[in-house]
Amino acid sequence: MTATWVLMGAVGLATAGLLVLGVLGMRLWLDVRGLAKQVDTAAQALTGAAEELGESVESVRG
Repeated sequence: MTATWVLMGAVGLATAGLLVLGVLGMRLWLDVRGLAKQVDTAAQALTGAAEELGESVESVRG
């Protein structure tokens, strides 16, 4: 009888642990997705700034 309760407790703890890992995985995925969007925005801004700098250098030279 005691072994049954121990087994049920172990299964319950394992299930709770998997749920916690799932929630943490979802949060990590959302954080990475948000960070990727920010990096993409920054890369686009740098590209625009580089193009403007290139145009101004060409106008000074030419």
